[in-house]
Amino acid sequence: MRKFLQYALNRVVITALLVLMQVVFFLTVLLHWGNYYVWVSLILRFITFWAVLYIIWKPTNPAVKLAWVVPILIFPLFGGVFYLFFGHVIVPGKLRDSMERTDKQVRESLVQDEKILEGLNEEDQAMANLSGYITSYGATPVCDQTASAYFADGLSWWESLIGDLEKAERFIFLEFFIIKEGKMWDTILDILERKVKDGVEVRLIYDDIGCAFLLPKRYDRIIEKKGIKCVSFNRLVPFLSLVLNNRDHRKIVVIDGKAAYTGGINLSDEYINLEHPYGEHWKDTGIRIEGKAVWNFTVMFLQMWNMSRYTEEDYGRYYFRHREIFGATGYAQPYMDTPFDDETLGENVYLNLIGAAKRYVWIYTPYLVTDNEMITALKLAAKRGVDVRIVTPGVPDKKFVYWLTQSNYQNLIGAGVRIYQYEPGFIHAKCMLTDDESATVGTINFDYRSFYHHFECSVLLYRAQAVKELREDMEKTFAVCEEITMEWCRKKFVKTNIIGPLLKLLSPLM
Repeated sequence: MRKFLQYALNRVVITALLVLMQVVFFLTVLLHWGNYYVWVSLILRFITFWAVLYIIWKPTNPAVKLAWVVPILIFPLFGGVFYLFFGHVIVPGKLRDSMERTDKQVRESLVQDEKILEGLNEEDQAMANLSGYITSYGATPVCDQTASAYFADGLSWWESLIGDLEKAERFIFLEFFIIKEGKMWDTILDILERKVKDGVEVRLIYDDIGCAFLLPKRYDRIIEKKGIKCVSFNRLVPFLSLVLNNRDHRKIVVIDGKAAYTGGINLSDEYINLEHPYGEHWKDTGIRIEGKAVWNFTVMFLQMWNMSRYTEEDYGRYYFRHREIFGATGYAQPYMDTPFDDETLGENVYLNLIGAAKRYVWIYTPYLVTDNEMITALKLAAKRGVDVRIVTPGVPDKKFVYWLTQSNYQNLIGAGVRIYQYEPGFIHAKCMLTDDESATVGTINFDYRSFYHHFECSVLLYRAQAVKELREDMEKTFAVCEEITMEWCRKKFVKTNIIGPLLKLLSPLM
């Protein structure tokens, strides 16, 4: 009963009920006052007409266009209004101005050292070109003198993070999509409270929708009473949230400018396997970096902070000048992607790595709900002899998305791509490894939400220590997976050939 009341009284449920009541009220008015119905209907259909024209005109993926146009035309009265709220057509002027100011700050704070880029170009021109693209369109430079450590599970990531938090002396920045009360978060929060009392500046950003069913209402106020500065990103406000579909999916921790963490791991007990909602084991991955590239993450966090608070705080006072790190090898380039530009940077990094691969491309992703360009790139790589392997969950967290993921299996396997399902349970990791040299570890799923709708981040690695560690983990993971065959696909004919393809029509909205 307590759990039922917890969900029933949650602000998201209440908001949904308010929206439903508004629709019922509106329909009642239309039925009882027929004279107004004609005019209101004309206005709504006019909005729908222009919404469809805007979608067609907008320079975006045709699959995304189709996914919006179909439901809009099915519901011509409310389809256009729905798109206004969820299609991020309208970015409020204040937010747009803040974005422009913070983007300028980022580009002034993050300047590419051309000598580093030239050195990378001498080693691998294709990788240098990719890094140059990220710097130009994502503003974050590639760095040398950065040590990296890869974590094959959430527990080891968390234990390392706790050790670094205990050592913090100046500031701690945290940014997460999901925070849930439990041992993982409570342990971290206890450290943060102690650090604040010691004079350490602590800031926290969490996504309001990501934490909607997990934290008390206005949790940011509760946190601020503890002395921790806090932002509830893109807070859910009924009828006023014009960018509701754009979430902060990033996971970032920066400690004193010395060390930074990212990966797929959120702050909730299932990520360290204290809870088991989907199968026996929840697999996730993360990375810790130390050295020059930490500055990228510091600026990325402060940009989100300034954009959310509409401030123009100076980034420079959080800069830490790193000494030479003994044993640091290769290159690291933390980067970010935003839904408020026309550059699908996260997807493009994946596409570039797949296109440049000579021997193999190995991938971890919880969702394989992606566009034709990505499917074509994976198939083409396999057809030219590259060993393409994709690990997806054996136990799903979302049934419809799981069926969509499986609906791509037959097409990919037919081209030579090898698909593995993680038998112990759910895999939430977002990683790509190519040719023992290049890798990405971060928050970017192989789905439309990550590519088009969310704020995301990742680290591009080249010949770094974490690349070797990721390969070792992937080899161990393949051994506990079920490799999917054509025969398996035929046995799942209804899901993979009927339900999945029908759901694909709306896949960019899921």
